[in-house]
Amino acid sequence: MKEDLMDIICCPLDKQELELTVDERDGDDVIDGTLTCTECGERYPIEEGIPNLLPPDMRDDIPA
Repeated sequence: MKEDLMDIICCPLDKQELELTVDERDGDDVIDGTLTCTECGERYPIEEGIPNLLPPDMRDDIPA
């Protein structure tokens, strides 16, 4: 995922901003990490460069 995507994506539940936590990076690309909603606290995984913005009931939980 390109980090500048953060300018246009938001939490699918409440449309608030997302905070990025990077676990692995390749240049400007985020390979693995987490997007966390600044309002509701819901977390969305980034795996192999792809953010999973499905609502929680439509995806597996992120390990704590």
